[in-house]
Amino acid sequence: MLAGNTSWLPAQVTFKATAPATVVEGEQFRLSYHLNKEGRDLRLPELKGLELLFGPSTSTSYSQSIINGKSSSEMSVTYTYILMANKAGSYTIPAASITVDGSNYQSNSLQVKVLPPDESRGVAPGDEGSKQERSSASGTGAATVSANDAFIRAILSKNNLYEQEGFTVTFRLYTTLNVVNFGKIQFPEFEGFMVEEIDLPVNKQLQMERYNGRNYYTADLRKTLLFPQRSGRITIPSGSLEMVFSVPSGKKISSFFGPQEVMVDVKKALKTNPLEIAVKPLPENKPESYANAVGNFTLKPLLSNTVTRANEAITLQLEISGTGNLKLIRTPEVAFPDNFERYDPTVDNIFNVTTNGLTGMRRIEYMVIPRYEGSYTLPPVEFTYFDPGSATYKTLTTPEYRLNVEKGESGSAPGTSFVNRQDVKVEQDIRFLKTGVPAFQSRDRFFVGSLGYWLWILIPLLSLITFYLIYRKQVRENANVTLMRNRKANKIALKRLKLAERYLREQKSENFHEEVLRALWGYFSDKLAIPVARLSRDNVESELKSTGIGEELTSRFLRILDNCEFARYAPAGGDTAMESIYQDTLDAIGAMENRLKKSK
Repeated sequence: MLAGNTSWLPAQVTFKATAPATVVEGEQFRLSYHLNKEGRDLRLPELKGLELLFGPSTSTSYSQSIINGKSSSEMSVTYTYILMANKAGSYTIPAASITVDGSNYQSNSLQVKVLPPDESRGVAPGDEGSKQERSSASGTGAATVSANDAFIRAILSKNNLYEQEGFTVTFRLYTTLNVVNFGKIQFPEFEGFMVEEIDLPVNKQLQMERYNGRNYYTADLRKTLLFPQRSGRITIPSGSLEMVFSVPSGKKISSFFGPQEVMVDVKKALKTNPLEIAVKPLPENKPESYANAVGNFTLKPLLSNTVTRANEAITLQLEISGTGNLKLIRTPEVAFPDNFERYDPTVDNIFNVTTNGLTGMRRIEYMVIPRYEGSYTLPPVEFTYFDPGSATYKTLTTPEYRLNVEKGESGSAPGTSFVNRQDVKVEQDIRFLKTGVPAFQSRDRFFVGSLGYWLWILIPLLSLITFYLIYRKQVRENANVTLMRNRKANKIALKRLKLAERYLREQKSENFHEEVLRALWGYFSDKLAIPVARLSRDNVESELKSTGIGEELTSRFLRILDNCEFARYAPAGGDTAMESIYQDTLDAIGAMENRLKKSK
């Protein structure tokens, strides 16, 4: 005979109160208390503004589960009261108390909002026939949904804001009817905005809300965070939704319980009205360190070490945290010493889209390698953002760092095209001639003075001189960081465009346009010797014109920049548009390289 192992484990006592968050004046509602053990002496708090109609009624339920051959049992006792509010307003239901096994326990308190009843009003504009339709439903067999029974609204969190300032638009359903099914949903395209979707619960819970003197059940269908990319008046188009409601048909049938209303399903097309927002441009007095950031941010720097050896990497990490247009922030420029080898910074993003905005952190890591020993100063890094609350630009600054670079170990440098200046000494580079009296041998033909003799002396000497001159030229060129960046600008840009080509094949529109922009901005910075902090459309246009490449090619570059910036936030334009931008960028860079070579 087999017997199961039954475990009756003492459970932690829970005592919880529940009630609707919103009710209507004059309507009854339930206040329930749930306890997971037997209790006694339940004491209800004073219910100010609420009338107790009935209670408590008590119900008890048991549940049993078996896990790994062990049984456990749970019980639940529910105490229910019927209340009614006779006046609109907000009310607090304080904690109730109950005794369990000699100990006293308290429930949570509740907030209940009481809405006034629906106002008696005339027929809404555009719905003159709704009353007649309903009254004649029994005669015609037709059932309708009026404009006051169900509709959707587009709700803006703000309609007067700055360029790049975030705001939310919510599409909310209002209904007094039972919802049977959702049909076709068509939300508008947000052209001219950076768009971030806010996640909503899959199972939507209806909430009660009062609107235009009437109480409705509401549900949020979509909530979107938008960042306008231009100033001026911008219109948000309409959204539409098809829904099926259960409405009275006007017919009744007899049943055991008496006459029953026959309900029918009615399809209704709902549409929002277009909305307009006013977007103000940012003030003109932008500091040079402005990073295209709008919102509220903090800056946290971290330097890996202040004492290192030559040819050993060090990293500077900047953490930009806060709420705003984090995805559009430009990477701050760091003025490392000229003889530090620099690598492209790496960026890690941790973003969270909420109704309060786009919050999170952007972590930027700069890696450099000092090539020569010495003491260096890393000047403060500035990060400027625009604060919409105060309508001012605010600048955050890192401290100044002093770096002590000691001599590196011989041979520790990675492979480069030049020799470390510390390790080159001419006295050790040229071997001494051997001293002493040579042993002469008598020959019929003497080697000394012959052609071979002079070639044996001159060829090594000329080779040594040539090598030394080439070495000095490389050292000078490597020391001239601006010249090196200018020469490598085309190669680096083409390398970045290779990555853009991969995104093109993978149809990743946003990544493609970001990589093309990164290639162009990097090319302009290297080729035109523009610091990253001063990279802007106006500065690039001015420098391009000064190079003499021509008005047509300058306009071509600016058009590519504008197209990429717009395409990042507009709906995808397809492979053809991306292919056109990619080819146009290659052609423009090639044309500029050819014209600059001819002008030399």
